[in-house]
Amino acid sequence: MTTIPDPQTDSVAPAPAPFPITTGRTKGYERRAVDAFLSRARIAFEADADTTSAPLTAADVRNAAFSLTRRGYVIASVDAALSRIEDAFAAQEREEALEIAGAREWVGRTRETAQVVLDRLARPRGRRFQRVSVLQYGYRIDEVDLVTDKLARYLETGDSVTVEQVRAVAFRMQRGGYREVQVDAVLDAVVEVMLAVA
Repeated sequence: MTTIPDPQTDSVAPAPAPFPITTGRTKGYERRAVDAFLSRARIAFEADADTTSAPLTAADVRNAAFSLTRRGYVIASVDAALSRIEDAFAAQEREEALEIAGAREWVGRTRETAQVVLDRLARPRGRRFQRVSVLQYGYRIDEVDLVTDKLARYLETGDSVTVEQVRAVAFRMQRGGYREVQVDAVLDAVVEVMLAVA
C-alpha cells in the first residue's frame, strides 16, 4: 500500500483511497487494477505525441474492464471518473486530428461513422443485429430496438440524447436475443460520434 508521512506524528499513514471502497458483501472493481490503469492513462494523456510510451485512446478508456472483488472500489465512482477521462482523451484526439487532417477530413470521418450506424439501424425491428441461438441469452430485442430508434433519431435529426445516457444504457437478457458484442459495438460508435462533434 502506498504511504505518505503524517506531519502530525512523523509516522507513516496509509494514503487515502481515490474512490470509495465497498463494504460487506458488495463487490467493487479490483483496486490495484484500477490504480494501474489510471496511472497508465495519466502518463499517456500527459505524454508528448512523439513519446515512445504505449498510446492510449478514448476507446481504450471506454473498453477498460476490471475484475470484481470484495473491498474493491465502488463501481459507479470509478465509471464516472472513466467517463470524464474518456471525454478528455476524445477532446485531445479531436484537437490532434484537426491539426493533422483539418476540419473537413475530421467531419468527413465522423459522418462516415454515423452513416454506418444509421445503415445498421435502418434495418427492420427485430433484425438489426444477429441473434444468438434459442439456447443462449442475448440482449432483449424490444429494448434494444427502442433504444436504437432513439439513437437513429439523434443521428438523423439531432434528437436530444446525451453521451451519459448512451453510456448508461443497460438491457435485460432473453433467450435468442441480440448478440451483445454487436449491440455494444454500435453503442460505442455512437459515443465516438457524439464525442467527435462535442
